Amino acid sequence: MKSNKLIGILLKLIIGVASFAIIYWRIKKELTVENMDLLVDALTNSSGLLLIATSILLFPVNWGIESYKWMLITAQIQKINYVTSTKSVYAGICVGNLAPGRATEFLAKIHFFKPENRISITVLHFVNGMFQLSITVLFGLLALLLRSNSSQTNDEWLKTISIILSAVVMLGFVLALFNINKLMNWLYKRFSKHSSAQAVHISWGNGLLGKLFFFAFVRYLVFSFQFILLMHVFNVQANYVYLLTGIYIYFLFTTIIPMFSIIEAAVRTAIALVVFSDLGLSNAALAVVAVLLWLINIVFPSIVGYVILLRENLSLSSFTFKNKNAS
Repeated sequence: MKSNKLIGILLKLIIGVASFAIIYWRIKKELTVENMDLLVDALTNSSGLLLIATSILLFPVNWGIESYKWMLITAQIQKINYVTSTKSVYAGICVGNLAPGRATEFLAKIHFFKPENRISITVLHFVNGMFQLSITVLFGLLALLLRSNSSQTNDEWLKTISIILSAVVMLGFVLALFNINKLMNWLYKRFSKHSSAQAVHISWGNGLLGKLFFFAFVRYLVFSFQFILLMHVFNVQANYVYLLTGIYIYFLFTTIIPMFSIIEAAVRTAIALVVFSDLGLSNAALAVVAVLLWLINIVFPSIVGYVILLRENLSLSSFTFKNKNAS
């Protein structure tokens, strides 16, 4: 019992140190004198401060919607209440910092479910993410087509690459939706040979599919609105068609372009500089907006997630699939 407690404490320390070390590594190159001066000016300006504060207040709305989606999609396997679902989501955000593409996020999320259900929950984690991804790809692709048709520059190659990548993503999503039970059965055979657990049949009926798409869309609107608020911190002057299409293209590129964790903030900033090149904002202002959005929607929730993990009884078995009753 004492050794398990020590292992739990060690796990919490490792998660905390590694997660926030990676976060610091991601943003340290963006902490230039020019960027810091812009941020200080925004924070000392009552209008800018109000816009940033409003954007910050929206992050619980953003992740609150995601928590409700998570509760809905996992209900067929194990019913959890909204509070538990919220803990699972925030803990996942924290641990997701440890790998590129937030690939480790599911490790913390499955801790809040019974061991015998964790394989199915892991599959649903990735499928659930694809609902949000599909909305991002759809709106981003439409925005890219609209922007390219109204642009005088020859960027057919960019449109072609985006269409191909988007088609691959959407094909993967459709295949996952219609083959989810086959995938779960294969994983159970592969990882649960000595477990008494049984694979659960997932059905998308009773309006579940529509609900998941609807809440993914609402969540997309929330973090798009956050982006608009942060742009107005720096007195952006642009028509909303150009601004919204730019935001949707930005989200598309940051979704379909693979990123390594340690350079994620830099890549996101570079994408913002390309997408909003004609917006009239300085490169420094665009960099601050990109980093602020990342801080508000990833770093702040990561802190909440780490506080949640500190209150949990963690052990090595917290992140495994094996049934407690397995031989």
